Amino acid sequence: MMRNIILIALEQEAPNMAEWENVFFTGVGKVNAGITAARLIERHQPETVFNFGTVGGVTVASGIHEIKNFVQRDMLCCEMGFELGQTPFEEEKVISFGDPISDMCCSTGDNFVNDTSNMGLIADVVDMEAYAIAKACKEGQVNFRCFKYVSDQADENASEEWTKTVADGEKYYMNVFQQIVGGG
Repeated sequence: MMRNIILIALEQEAPNMAEWENVFFTGVGKVNAGITAARLIERHQPETVFNFGTVGGVTVASGIHEIKNFVQRDMLCCEMGFELGQTPFEEEKVISFGDPISDMCCSTGDNFVNDTSNMGLIADVVDMEAYAIAKACKEGQVNFRCFKYVSDQADENASEEWTKTVADGEKYYMNVFQQIVGGG
């Protein structure tokens, strides 16, 4: 059993944290993140799962932010009578670990966002894994803490900016984790 586990999509986002025994890399995308999170929750039965990583900023320009609300931007079943982002035949559209109104929201999808004008869902940041990890935590009845570093502005320069700043958030992840639980 591990009391706290940390999930990060790619080692490039936190190369020094790769040495920590409670850090696991999920790979990119909702499927990889969901499978990895569910397996690790079952295996280690943690009290809390932390998710660190990069995001594109939509309403925020820089820095590290705690995210408490999660939606799927690529769940498109409106023609079946479901709302944009809602998984068919599930009531919950937003997975929340805080206040659905005042806390920040992450829109997760299996695409790298370089234009938010047609996204359809209101979100503060965009990523490719957080919703799946949040859902695995809800299903596993595990606490979830998500901190994301804004690496780009989810615009036409997103890919180039992300490449330059992918590891810049690591010092913040380490500091946040140490402040919350006292070390790695």
